[in-house]
Amino acid sequence: MSSWEMISIILAATGGYLLGSIPFGLVLTRLAGLGDIREIGSHNIGATNVLRTGRKDLAAATLILDAGKAGIAALIFTALFGTTAGLFAGGAAFLGHCFPVWLGFKGGKGVATFFGTLIAVAWPVGILAALTWIGMALLLRMSSLSALVAAAVAPLIAYIFGFSGVSILCIFLAILIYWRHRANISRIMVGDEPLIGAKKA
Repeated sequence: MSSWEMISIILAATGGYLLGSIPFGLVLTRLAGLGDIREIGSHNIGATNVLRTGRKDLAAATLILDAGKAGIAALIFTALFGTTAGLFAGGAAFLGHCFPVWLGFKGGKGVATFFGTLIAVAWPVGILAALTWIGMALLLRMSSLSALVAAAVAPLIAYIFGFSGVSILCIFLAILIYWRHRANISRIMVGDEPLIGAKKA
């Protein structure tokens, strides 16, 4: 790897992280006068917890913005420096969402950011992973389990479609998603995981 390639990856990772670390769920709910989203429900800044405020519009906006920030990061740095830099930018945006420096490295669980990254770097993989989430969510009405299934199948989908680099990225993101959902996994195991749309005080 040349010095320029290393520099481009560092720039992509830094830019991606900073874009990904913007906590849209927290910003939107505060602007709407709903207080600190981290004090209700799962204490998470993502769209699922925003939905627990009863504001479907804010939840939808959070979903779109959280997905979009990762997708934009990947697309910008792909255009500037190439595919590899774009993959690093998308992965770094995911890290920024989950571990934002502005919030003491306590962020979201990365599901929307996961889909945004995949749609930007390999849209067939992202679309199929998102459809997997939708199908599972309609069937089970459980956001966390739907995300876990989608994250698990994404590397296989990427491999089948011939996106080897994306497949590696998917494995990395899936591991982090499972780590971020470890409390959810425990609740799923005992049947105590809340359903989509349920308010959790």
